[in-house]
Amino acid sequence: MSSKTLHFPSPRHLHSLYAGHEENLLHAERMLGVKLVTREDWLKIEAPAGTPAAAAAKPIALAEALFGFLNEARAQGMTIRTPDFHRITDGFARGEGEQMRALIDEPLVIATNRKKIVPKTLSQKLYLQSMLAHPVVFGIGPAGTGKTYLAMAAAVSALLKNEIDRIILTRPAVEAGETLGFLPGDLREKILPYLRPLYDALHDMLDPEDIARLTEKGVIEIAPLAYMRGRTLTKAFIVLDEAQNTTPEQMMMFLTRLGEDSRMVVTGDITQIDLPRSKASGLLEVRHILADVPGIDFHTFSGADVVRHPLVAQIIEAYEHYRNPIAGENGATEKR
Repeated sequence: MSSKTLHFPSPRHLHSLYAGHEENLLHAERMLGVKLVTREDWLKIEAPAGTPAAAAAKPIALAEALFGFLNEARAQGMTIRTPDFHRITDGFARGEGEQMRALIDEPLVIATNRKKIVPKTLSQKLYLQSMLAHPVVFGIGPAGTGKTYLAMAAAVSALLKNEIDRIILTRPAVEAGETLGFLPGDLREKILPYLRPLYDALHDMLDPEDIARLTEKGVIEIAPLAYMRGRTLTKAFIVLDEAQNTTPEQMMMFLTRLGEDSRMVVTGDITQIDLPRSKASGLLEVRHILADVPGIDFHTFSGADVVRHPLVAQIIEAYEHYRNPIAGENGATEKR
């Protein structure tokens, strides 16, 4: 039987390459057409029994390339989580290994005035690369995955590089029923509580006096989603946060504001929809409508991508299991 054994510095090192979950190895076996056996600090890649030597060489080499890639990613300080492992394995299985190598060969650092932002996971790096490559990107996933923070980092970086003239931050003010007139203060004071997460990110990246100056000049603009109607936004980076609370009509209205040399990032968590039950979420609908449109990319995070306190990922997983106990159950896997 054709096989190849890979050796690593320690069992812990090897486990980190597949997120420490045996079921991830089973996924790789299914996708790559190999058998994976691990003991201590080594991983043995075998072709299925009865496979001719010539035919076995390709899947074994592919699996070897996959784990070599994961090892290099780990060496760069990235944490490999289950969604990362699946995404990368599936990419190699589709013959996209060379494209995936760009994740390693081209380090990605977003520079802002106050700090340099480096993606903490491969999923975050793919998300950032998507924002650099596509005019419209959807970042969908639970809180704590960095989808809004990284969108703000990309926007600030584009502004500092003079790639855009302004940053526009918006979100649906569902809690205020999109009727802000009764709230005290001017427009900025009315909408500020709903844009607080975006402002928190801005303060991480720009000095407070710069934020105040740029806001006064209109270079950084904050506005409720309802105020986007009728506008054409050119040479701007527009971030729509909490997009799960848009209606289908609002989502279409927002997306059609895109002007020349502009970019849009839409972020949301489909598990936290605050709309009345009678209203559908535009974020749920849009993926089915625009999935095949060139220039638009959808990046989905899961609870395993959470980069906050480790308990946050466990809380999200517990809620997912409670809401859908059958999907949350993982069958026992054989010990390797």
